[in-house]
Amino acid sequence: MWDKDTVLVVEDEPSISDNVTFGLKREGFASVVVTTGFEAIEQLKKRAFALVVLDVGLPDTTGFEICKQIREISQIPIIFLTARSEEIDRILGLEIGGDDYVCKPFSVRELVARARVILRRGRAEPVPSNNNKNGDRFGPFLLDESRYQISVSDKTLNLTRYEYRMLKVFLKRQGRVLTREQLMYQVWEEPEASGERTVDAHVKSIRAKLRYASPGVEYIQTHRGIGYSMQF
Repeated sequence: MWDKDTVLVVEDEPSISDNVTFGLKREGFASVVVTTGFEAIEQLKKRAFALVVLDVGLPDTTGFEICKQIREISQIPIIFLTARSEEIDRILGLEIGGDDYVCKPFSVRELVARARVILRRGRAEPVPSNNNKNGDRFGPFLLDESRYQISVSDKTLNLTRYEYRMLKVFLKRQGRVLTREQLMYQVWEEPEASGERTVDAHVKSIRAKLRYASPGVEYIQTHRGIGYSMQF
């Protein structure tokens, strides 16, 4: 059974989980709280949640390992909670299937806002293939900013928040070569906390999703030593 209004919170610190569940409740979402990775997997086998808020530091394992296990059984959106600010940890979380991350200490309002965007995107209706009023056309792409959706060849892409932002930048600057620094400052709210490897990780993920939707087509081109561009 899928519960579109319930979030699974995997966090072993009661003060943090209480704040998260309170913030989610204000937005109309119920929460189920577990304190270990084992309990999280067991819950996900029993029911399908709308979203997982996953702490990286758990008493029995790491959030990264649990994310890998979740991705074997589900494509549910995952937001990491992490006390680790190193770029390599953020990249790892995104590369193994996380949709977003929030570094501790964090604002509950920010976390809930990010969750709301992800959930809104997941609940959006499919984009009609013959109605450009639902978005802006860029070659085979349809950008619907009101629903945070991008489609290619009438197939809606399952993008994370930063993947959506980056692909939107590529679409609106089609044909132009964008440096990694330009992408950082146009996509991230705190570009100084990101880096070139973060950009590369997102480009890699976007490419994989585009290849799945449009086999045999390479839309994003690499310009060695400079950056990337989109061609279609």
